[in-house]
Amino acid sequence: MAFDGDSLPRTVTQQRVVAVRHWTKSLFSFRLNRPRSFRFRAGEFVMLGLMDGDRPLLRAYSVASPTWHSELEFYSIKVPDGPLTSRLQAIEPNDPVLLGRKPTGTLVTDALKPGKRLFLLSTGTGIAPFASVVREPETYEKFEIIVLTHTCRYVADLDYGANLIRLLKDDPLIGDLAVDAVTYYPSVTRESFVRRGRITHLIESGRFFEELEIADFDGRQDRVMICGSMAMIADTRALLEKAGLSEGSNAAPGDYVVEKAFAE
Repeated sequence: MAFDGDSLPRTVTQQRVVAVRHWTKSLFSFRLNRPRSFRFRAGEFVMLGLMDGDRPLLRAYSVASPTWHSELEFYSIKVPDGPLTSRLQAIEPNDPVLLGRKPTGTLVTDALKPGKRLFLLSTGTGIAPFASVVREPETYEKFEIIVLTHTCRYVADLDYGANLIRLLKDDPLIGDLAVDAVTYYPSVTRESFVRRGRITHLIESGRFFEELEIADFDGRQDRVMICGSMAMIADTRALLEKAGLSEGSNAAPGDYVVEKAFAE
């Protein structure tokens, strides 16, 4: 159902669904038309949703597509009883979706000090903003080494990230750079897998550094972005602070940044 432009809040626009892909029973991604006026920085989020009667039902979603792409991609969990995702998971191509006009967020390279290595630590759908960051040419201008971690409950939940990595080498702008710069580090917590465990446990045990053949986090050259559950963010933040890294923001760039906005 489409809504007359006059009935929409001024803070949103109505865009059409271009494509939908269901990765598992609980995860899906979708792409929307991108308004010409829509500008964002890799890693930012935007309000997204559907009309609920005569009122908009909106949640924060990280933009998963790179800034140069003609479409906007999002990656979402399916919550059976969720006010928004219970309906959003049923969208099909050409359906209308509400898109906020102003993206924002602290999970951007502008909020980090210059460095050599960039660690992107994610759990679940927290990988979404990093799907944008690793496809952004500016990321490779700022960092020589990029480590993308993705921890999920089940092996199938890793498919979105694994597919992202597979396609990087063919990316028209950063493919050649990504092949040498990006290391993908997946782990699973509830099934047998080549690497099992929470990313915080893998870091604390030292296995993370051993497998990457690097020393501990170094505040002189390492920068970190974190996106996942609130518990994961709190635990990872504590590990980074213990290692001597300090949190940054858009106003005061630092050694690491976290994302505090989530969908359901």
